[in-house]
Amino acid sequence: MAYYIGIDLGGSHFSIGIVDAQWRIIGEAAAPSAPERGAAAVAEDMAAHIRRALDVAGLSLSDCCAVGIGSPGTCDNATGVVLQAHNLGWYRVPLCALLQAELGVPAFLANDGDCAALGEVCAGAAQGSENALLVALGTGVGGGVILGGKICSGHRALGGELGHICIQMDGAECTCGARGCWEAYASAAALVRQAEAAAAEEPASALCAVGTLDGRKIFDAARAGDRTAVAVLARWYQYIGVGLVNLTNVLFPEVILLGGGVSAQGETLLAPVRAYVASHIFVRDCAQPPRIECAALANRAGVIGSAAFAAGCL
Repeated sequence: MAYYIGIDLGGSHFSIGIVDAQWRIIGEAAAPSAPERGAAAVAEDMAAHIRRALDVAGLSLSDCCAVGIGSPGTCDNATGVVLQAHNLGWYRVPLCALLQAELGVPAFLANDGDCAALGEVCAGAAQGSENALLVALGTGVGGGVILGGKICSGHRALGGELGHICIQMDGAECTCGARGCWEAYASAAALVRQAEAAAAEEPASALCAVGTLDGRKIFDAARAGDRTAVAVLARWYQYIGVGLVNLTNVLFPEVILLGGGVSAQGETLLAPVRAYVASHIFVRDCAQPPRIECAALANRAGVIGSAAFAAGCL
């Protein structure tokens, strides 16, 4: 049986999985990434933890065909170089070459959001779909596009930046420096900013009495009947919907998956977003909209997807 190694690299930690041909993780390990030490040190740690995961799986490196890495930021898939990853502090890092030198196994690199999307298609909520979107609502808006069963990220893998489609010309400033990005309106961080602004104008709101706001507290306040929280969420659902309508009109996937911590809200989040998309897409009068669900694999999506990406590159 063929086995692949998947790595989901993040700013705070990395996760490793030994993945079989049915996209099941049979051995895993994780550790702090501490990217400020430099990429060579991180690659050395990854190699050590790959060997630990192989021990758990009862395998050796000779049983593995390839290793896939899902990294934040802009990745050159063809050369295995992380071109820029701001939350790692890395620029033009030859990550695949560093890991291959440690392991002697072919290594392949892709964006972490793309890998997570591929993981959901292989083994998660989009399983069996040839065309799917994963939209991760977190500090930013990330995710990936799968078309024809493969990652679609454009020329030199420089596309697929879902959070940076513009939904409001000359709108709110985004962390990327542009204005009006979807991320500046539809991320979980944007929801908190919107709730804080609304609470400042409505001192009687329950949002003012819960201390530091986060997404869960905003949803809890809305469920308890706080009108300010209800209004903030209603507007935020529309912001999510606007971006999904744009993506649907261009790509029309079979399924759209929402990920990130707020996806734990389930139907509370999904129902209004589905309704908005269904009533605003271009083909609303002659076709059903894409299925919209929550992602299923959480942190394992990136591990499985990066392994699947490596398998597809051989």
